[in-house]
Amino acid sequence: MGNGILIGVGTETAPGERRVAITPETCRKLTAAGARVLLQRGLGKAAYMPDAAYADAGAQLVDDVASLSDCDVLLCVQPPPVNVIDRLKPGATIVGILQPDADPRRADAMRARQILGFPLERLPRTTRAQAMDVLSSQAGMAGYKAVLMAAQLAPRFFPMLTTAAGTIRPSKVLVVGAGVAGLQAIATARRLGAQVEGFDVRPETREQIESLGGKFVDLGVSASGEGGYARALNDEERAEQQRRLGEHVKTVDVIVCTAAVPGRPAPRIITAGMVAGMRPGSVIVDLAAETGGNCESTRPGETIEVGDVIVAGPLNLSSQGALHASEMYARNVFNFVALFLKDGAIAFDWNDELLAKTAWPSARSADAPATAASTA
Repeated sequence: MGNGILIGVGTETAPGERRVAITPETCRKLTAAGARVLLQRGLGKAAYMPDAAYADAGAQLVDDVASLSDCDVLLCVQPPPVNVIDRLKPGATIVGILQPDADPRRADAMRARQILGFPLERLPRTTRAQAMDVLSSQAGMAGYKAVLMAAQLAPRFFPMLTTAAGTIRPSKVLVVGAGVAGLQAIATARRLGAQVEGFDVRPETREQIESLGGKFVDLGVSASGEGGYARALNDEERAEQQRRLGEHVKTVDVIVCTAAVPGRPAPRIITAGMVAGMRPGSVIVDLAAETGGNCESTRPGETIEVGDVIVAGPLNLSSQGALHASEMYARNVFNFVALFLKDGAIAFDWNDELLAKTAWPSARSADAPATAASTA
């Protein structure tokens, strides 16, 4: 397989996770860049990517995740289990959605093995980083699936229909949050024929919502923050938002909640009182369920009825579109790895902000692993 660095990818172990961090396409690109690729057999099965396709792309297949212990770089979607981290050789690199500070045991294991992590959720939001932005690529799939889920749960048609039995009015869908997931949700609901509205506290999103055929709901609150995200509302702003929104949701049939800021609890936007005021048969799909939910009535991982309103709190919706979600994610990962993969070897350039600001521990921190001290 040559003398290049060894890149390993194991089967994802998180419950319900179907996505993969490498596809035959990106495997071929990594081997062309001089790397050796070692994959756990069957890792792409849930995403409909057979072992034969990986073998044809130049990968070596192994049966046991323990065989990945000698890899220089480990690629993943969700964080690897602590027992996998414990087997990695000292100074190895892990690239994925790692959330190292969310689990002290995981963080301790990474420090103990002097692992250099690149949690891609920390990637700076710059134009150059867009091709590596896993949060955006996966949010697009989640927004799409959320609307399909809402359409399935709703006891109504989404489009207007004129039939011999009379005219059926279109469903009114309100999308809360106009990030990547929200905009994809707006576009999908429009394609299904619904009457669509979008709400976001960032006024600059009005043009984006309207460009997709949605109506911008102005609640009189403006709260643009850093990095393209919304800032936290003060008490007065929150009260005004809830007062106006409470009246507005009485007129909608479906709410899709997508407001979230990485690393923070989801903002609570839809109160229990608002849910109680909605029409019987209304549906709420809360994409922010994983971080607490935008809706007070959401139960993460469950679909429940609150009075006569259906409230769904799906987890990891991106995984339901595993094939295309994996294709996008794997390209994001490859583009990031290409920053430090030079002629089959690792060469970190800590003057590159995409590497320096994503690295965990910080590339310049006192407890950074030895690998993180090297320069190109």
